[in-house]
Amino acid sequence: MASHRRPKQPSRTRVTVLTTAAAAAVVLSANAANAAPSEKPNKDEVKTKVDKLYEEAEQATEKLDGAKEKQQKLQKQISALQDNVARGQEELNELRDGLGSMASAQYRTGGIDPSVALFLSSDPDDFLDKASAMDQLSAQQVESLKKVQGKQRSLAQQRAEASAKLKDLADTRAELAKKKKEVQSKLGSAQKLLNTLTAQEKAALATKEQERATRASERVDLGNSKGSGRAGAAFAAAQGAIGSPYVYGASGPSSFDCSGLTSWAYAQAGVTIPRTSEAQANAGTRIYSQGDLQVGDLVIFYGDQHHVGLYAGNGQVLHAPHTGAVVRYEAIGNMPFQFGVRI
Repeated sequence: MASHRRPKQPSRTRVTVLTTAAAAAVVLSANAANAAPSEKPNKDEVKTKVDKLYEEAEQATEKLDGAKEKQQKLQKQISALQDNVARGQEELNELRDGLGSMASAQYRTGGIDPSVALFLSSDPDDFLDKASAMDQLSAQQVESLKKVQGKQRSLAQQRAEASAKLKDLADTRAELAKKKKEVQSKLGSAQKLLNTLTAQEKAALATKEQERATRASERVDLGNSKGSGRAGAAFAAAQGAIGSPYVYGASGPSSFDCSGLTSWAYAQAGVTIPRTSEAQANAGTRIYSQGDLQVGDLVIFYGDQHHVGLYAGNGQVLHAPHTGAVVRYEAIGNMPFQFGVRI
């Protein structure tokens, strides 16, 4: 017989919980609907975010410059190796031709020496081992075969080295593309932020940047500091670049990134230094006290050494700051000083 029990009624506690939850959901929904949209960042907040993106872009730029420099070195090394292999192959062919002529002469005078026939049909290493046991080679043949053997080994080594460098070059090109994309992404994000500003706000930021550059480059007090020697000549060259725009990956003569300026300036003084700030940090004697810096010394900033300038004297550095700025003087205390480098 079927049971006809009444359905169990929900407890008061359960009803209360459900009712409270429903009420809360309604309140939250109403609050969400009535919430004001997030406020647009003001120009100072945008400037702070943009400056941070510019710094990150500069970090990536130094890696990009390093990849470019490595690519150029690898291309030169590969070209030299390929030239050596081509010349070596020609020399090997001449050596083989000489052995072939020797075999032909032996044939005309009564048949090919069995040892020469063995060489012409097998590996020289294997041949020398067997031929030395047979004692059937003339002194001239031994010398010729040793030259062939040595040339083959040299060519194999050079080909292997070229192959390894070609792989390294492919990896470097991939890294180059990655870093270039990263730089462009950072700069693109910065531009999007700037595009949120009104024309008036953009003009105000541009004016402020221009005033800062003017004050830094025209009214800076360098004291009585004067550069000397190659460092002084490098600093004088950099002074001639004041006002030039910062462009990532550029190394003069009309635009620069930070290490592009310093490497270019020293090149004008007849001194070759590495292309990137990180490599320049190891290009000379480190100076950890700002009081010991001399005009023309490199000055390394930030813990990862991604920024570099030239010491200008009286607590000032001459550098290419970041995208949107120009080569100018700056107080050394405006950035986290790490150490100087005397080239």
